Amino acid sequence: MAGIEFLKADFQRQLDIGTWKMILQFARPYRNTMLLLGLFMIFVAGVDIVMPLLTKYAIDNFIVPVKSEGLFRFSILYFSIAIFQALNVGIFILLAGKVETGVSYAIRRDGFKKLQELSFSFYDKTPVGWLMARMTSDISKLSEIIAWGLVDLVWGSTLMAGIALVMLIMSWKLTLIILSIVPLLAWISRKFQVIILRSYRVVKKTNSRITASFNEGILSAVTTKTLVHEDNNFHEFEKLTNRMYSASFGAAVQSALYLPLVQLAAMIGTAMAVWFGRKGVISGDISYGLLVMFLSYTGFFFIPIQEVARVFAELQNAQASAERIVSLIRTEPELFDSPESVQPAGRLRGRIRFEDVSFGYVGGQAVLKHFNLTIDAGSTIALVGETGGGKTSIISLLCRFYEPNRGTIFIDDLDYTKIPLEFLHSNLGVILQTPHLFSGTILENIRYGKLTATVEEITEAAKSVYCHEFIAQLPDQYNTEITEGGTNISAGEKQLISLARAVLADPALLIMDEATSSVDTEAELLIQRAMEILVEGRTSIIIAHRLSTIRKADRIIVIEGGQIAEDGMHDDLIAKRGKYYQLYFHQFQDQAAIMTLQKRK
Repeated sequence: MAGIEFLKADFQRQLDIGTWKMILQFARPYRNTMLLLGLFMIFVAGVDIVMPLLTKYAIDNFIVPVKSEGLFRFSILYFSIAIFQALNVGIFILLAGKVETGVSYAIRRDGFKKLQELSFSFYDKTPVGWLMARMTSDISKLSEIIAWGLVDLVWGSTLMAGIALVMLIMSWKLTLIILSIVPLLAWISRKFQVIILRSYRVVKKTNSRITASFNEGILSAVTTKTLVHEDNNFHEFEKLTNRMYSASFGAAVQSALYLPLVQLAAMIGTAMAVWFGRKGVISGDISYGLLVMFLSYTGFFFIPIQEVARVFAELQNAQASAERIVSLIRTEPELFDSPESVQPAGRLRGRIRFEDVSFGYVGGQAVLKHFNLTIDAGSTIALVGETGGGKTSIISLLCRFYEPNRGTIFIDDLDYTKIPLEFLHSNLGVILQTPHLFSGTILENIRYGKLTATVEEITEAAKSVYCHEFIAQLPDQYNTEITEGGTNISAGEKQLISLARAVLADPALLIMDEATSSVDTEAELLIQRAMEILVEGRTSIIIAHRLSTIRKADRIIVIEGGQIAEDGMHDDLIAKRGKYYQLYFHQFQDQAAIMTLQKRK
């Protein structure tokens, strides 16, 4: 058994025990089930140990002496043990399945919860494919190895120990000859473990990139076709798949060498048992039944060694998955509630103040520099300016998706880092250029703004933003299923649904990345009317791309190079003939001409 201890010590050196301790925490709710599973595996191993003993007894007492007395009772005993073993097998499969599905559920639950908690900066630097691979294939691999690895380890260890003990009692000389093969098996396992682990780490990493490539290819299908980049995308994907093929084939070759070598060592042990056992039978030192028992035990003994070695190899494979899952679970949000945070009484009023705020994304240049801005509660402001000027960064900071590198943002004269994140976000309503609709019905998508809303409240919210009219014309009305990405309704209809959702949420602060920039003229008019209702009585900040939105704002703020270039009302800024004037006539004059033509019609 010294070889097994050597294998175990090498296993501990090669695997990160701390990582596996954390992974095994997910199995704690099932520890009683796992103990019961281990007990049944001991029963299974015990029966496997007893069966060759029964064979020996049958050969020495019935077959060799050609006797039948007591054979019926022996047959009944043998049959009863076989039934007991069948029950053991059925129960351990059920218990192992319960552990596997339970652990998989627990890891997925905590992984998804962690993804909900992480800051936006995490998603900025983490590929989608990496996350998808972690939440699917890696979790499946870990739950499988925890459940079925336990089965093989308990069964294999018990069987090896039991067989070694029985063989030592029956013939210690023959036993030592057979066990001399174990150090060879340990050496083979030691050599292959490191190689296999390295290969599977490459496989896992490449698989993540392939998943990301699939995701990007699906999302960008229209763009790819319109730009005729199919061949280019295919060649890039082919490079990834070739790398995956090489790494996977290399791992397969290593496994193909490893297991046959283990089997070869086992066959050598069996051959040695036959050779030396034959001499014992001829000399009369051992019986025919004992030789057959030793041959059975030799085969049995090396099968669990192969299984334990396979589990060690799979643990090496799963180590890469465990490392990635643990790295995700251990990731801490960059933004969290301050110990000094206190939830304000009631809802926020909406007075906002940026005080000497500077901000830049990690690894990038400063976007905002000593930025100062005050917004009165209940007012509507429009942020305009060239792309890259800092408009979106102002919104991201206000929503506390990021925090300033320097300076402070106040909401209702409170440092907003002292306001609980959940409370702050519950007071925010964000309308994007391209709204996101979830899989489900229109009713469920609107209710997402207030999960406790009644059907009547949802209907009223839809009516208030002119959304009810088109919904009522659908065959299933509010029970109409939204397809993935909302492809079965128009862009304008999607935007109206998102506005109804915002009305239902009733936020204190409304933030809009121009809701009308990607819709037709008819839908734009409806959305504009809906927005007028939505901004009433709440602080609203709009990143403006349409002239109609700008003109109706209480203030227009021109952002340039992370600073406020101009601030005022439309007519006043036009009269100044400054930055806004130039922007107006370069960016908005075509829109103004279209609006004039529409009025004449």
